[in-house]
Amino acid sequence: MTKPCIICVAITGSVPTKANNPAVPITVAEQVESTHEAFEAGAAIAHCHVRNDDQTPSSDPDKFARLKEGLEKHCPGMIIQFSTGGRSGAGKARGGMLPLSPDMASLSVGSNNFPTRVYENPPDLIDWLSGEMQTYEVTPEIEAFDLSHILQAIRLHGESRLYGKLYVQFVMGVKNAMPADREVFDFYVRMMQSRAPHAEWCAAGIGVNQLAVNEWAIAAGGHTRTGLEDNVRLDKDRLAPSNAALVQRAVQMCEKYERPVATWRQARETLGLNSVAV
Repeated sequence: MTKPCIICVAITGSVPTKANNPAVPITVAEQVESTHEAFEAGAAIAHCHVRNDDQTPSSDPDKFARLKEGLEKHCPGMIIQFSTGGRSGAGKARGGMLPLSPDMASLSVGSNNFPTRVYENPPDLIDWLSGEMQTYEVTPEIEAFDLSHILQAIRLHGESRLYGKLYVQFVMGVKNAMPADREVFDFYVRMMQSRAPHAEWCAAGIGVNQLAVNEWAIAAGGHTRTGLEDNVRLDKDRLAPSNAALVQRAVQMCEKYERPVATWRQARETLGLNSVAV
C-alpha cells in the first residue's frame, strides 16, 4: 500500500495528569518539547489542548497563542490542530482560539455520552463553531463518536458549511460512547468510501484500544492518531515514556503494513492545507 499514512499526536488532552503519567506535558514549554520529539518521530499533526498551572483544562486563547508560536518555531511545517472540545470550556469559549487561525481544529457535530457526563454539542453551537472556522479558514477535523456524527459531517460538508476538505476521525473506546468494535470500524470505513469517496478519514482508539485501532486504520488505508491524551501506557505493565514513544509505535505499525509515513508536506497536500515556508 503506497498511500502515506498521516500520524496525528494528541499531546495532552483535558483528562490525564502527571499523577497518571509524569510524561504528560502540561506547561506550554513541556508541550512544545514533547511535540517536537513526536514530530521528529513521524507525527505530522499536533492535536492541542492547553492547561492551567494546576493541570485543569483551559480554553485561554493566550495559552493557545503561546503554544502555536512555540510549535511554529520548533516544529516548522507541522500541522497545528486546536481542540474545541467540551471538556475545556463551555459555549463560545470553546472556539475562542479560532481567530488565531490554526491549520485545523477539532469539531464535534453531535452529542453523546462520556464516562460521567453528556458531551453536549447543540446545533446552534455547531453552527457557530463551523462558521468561525469558515471565517478564519480553519479546516475542521470531525470527531465522530457515533455513526450519526459521520452522516451529519457528510451532510454539512455537502451543504458547504464546513471549511476545506472533509476529514473525519472515528473515536472509538470512550466509555458509554462507541466501543472499539472491528465490525463497526469496518462499517464506518465503508460509509466513508460510499458516501464521501473524496474525503479522508482517521481513527483513534482510547486507552487499551489505542494500538488495535491504530492497526485497523493503517491496514485499511486510513490515517491514525496516537498520543498521551488518549492513552498513557505502552502496555499494562509500562507507562509510555513520551508522546514520541507512542508515535514510534504507530510508525512501526506502518512499516508492518508497508505504509509510508506521511511527511508534513504530504499531509498538508493530502488534507488540502496551505503550504508553509520553512
